[in-house]
Amino acid sequence: MTFAIDVSGLSKRFGGKTVVDNFAIQLGEGRICGFLGPNGSGKTTTLRMLCGLLTPDAGHGTCLGFDLRRQSNEIKRRTGYMTQRFSLYEDLTIEENLGFIARVYGLDRRNARVAAALANLGLSERRRQLAGELSGGWKQRLALAGQMLHEPRLLLLDEPTAGVDPRGRRGFWDEIHALAGTGITVLVSTHYMDEAERCHEIVYIADGRVLAHGTAADVVSEARLFTFVGEGEGVDALASEIARRPGVEMAAAFGAALHVGGTERAPLEAAIAPYRRPPFVWRETEPTLEDVFIHLMAGAEARAA
Repeated sequence: MTFAIDVSGLSKRFGGKTVVDNFAIQLGEGRICGFLGPNGSGKTTTLRMLCGLLTPDAGHGTCLGFDLRRQSNEIKRRTGYMTQRFSLYEDLTIEENLGFIARVYGLDRRNARVAAALANLGLSERRRQLAGELSGGWKQRLALAGQMLHEPRLLLLDEPTAGVDPRGRRGFWDEIHALAGTGITVLVSTHYMDEAERCHEIVYIADGRVLAHGTAADVVSEARLFTFVGEGEGVDALASEIARRPGVEMAAAFGAALHVGGTERAPLEAAIAPYRRPPFVWRETEPTLEDVFIHLMAGAEARAA
């Protein structure tokens, strides 16, 4: 496999605080990797190091075959980076925004590139609409179109669908998969579990450290969690009470149901035993990706404490 990203030991400090600590990843061309972790875990800093906007304090590697330290300008020319916040001009039309970006990059065939970007992302009919009038989903499509003008081979997307409605998120992800199908590699940070499950692989970091990496199925399997689900009227109100019992690492309400999890089955069975009575019904089930991430987050918080 040819790796679009192949880095190891990346670290970044601001003052006395280590924000990214010994980060390593190998990501193949045309792969979509979900980048997950709590706020402040170092995701944005890592993305900025990978695209050459920040120089790591330690570590080495390549992006798109170029050395992360010595050839950062070459990486920038071939990478599209979408920030969390919509950063285009809201008082310009879609077409004007794209034309401006093309001029900033100094691109040739500007009109043709803008027309192609509009068509590829379904923006042609809206090209004269002001960017400030767009919904969250269409703004993100515009931002993505702007990052595709220079024909990048790597896309780094920082929470691109935050605040976007479910329909808009689905449409955006359809576009991401279409781009990956052409060989473009995508690293995308997200807090949505359904989006994580649409990625070819996922990385979970906390306190700047990689805690899990693999396919969604691999990450769930390697967590070695046991999960029991309780159902019945009022079972969700038992979360705080059950959470205090020995061996329970997680007790979280999911709608009207209660997920109770931990790394050993016997203590969990003992914890829920007093509540195995009507109207409550309990069953063991496979842990979800969200169960695993709650478990990982809790472990990171315990270590920090």
